[in-house]
Amino acid sequence: MSLFVDLLGWAGAGAMLYGYAMVSSSRMAGDGMPYQTINLVGAIALMVNTACHSAWPSAILNVVWGAIGLTAVTRMIMTRNKKKTVSVP
Repeated sequence: MSLFVDLLGWAGAGAMLYGYAMVSSSRMAGDGMPYQTINLVGAIALMVNTACHSAWPSAILNVVWGAIGLTAVTRMIMTRNKKKTVSVP
């Protein structure tokens, strides 16, 4: 189990660094769904890793980071669904 948790942490860190690099190099929009999803997945992976290692400050940071990411993804999905809904008079 420890190896899995460690690999999960490394994958989460890699995902977040990848997203940051893509936004910083203007290859991905910071307010787009791909970046927000990468950030959310990375935060969840790091949240599990840091909690299992009892690194509570980092775990709480990633809980908040994940909540921000979840809020952003939820708003994007809701906005997308509103645009798909057509009002018929």
